[in-house]
Amino acid sequence: MVNIIGVVREHWTHVLVPLGFVIGWYWDKKNDEKLTDFRNKSLLYKRELKPGEELTWK
Repeated sequence: MVNIIGVVREHWTHVLVPLGFVIGWYWDKKNDEKLTDFRNKSLLYKRELKPGEELTWK
């Protein structure tokens, strides 16, 4: 048990850096999902899409 605590104490940066990356990636994806509700609804860019035209962003 003491050995595990020592390893964690020595290598905490190897855990926190990837964990921070994963959390940031997850929050970015969630924010993109939230923003897709407003896609093509801005008054500045509002227009009807032509048949077969892709969305302005995904």
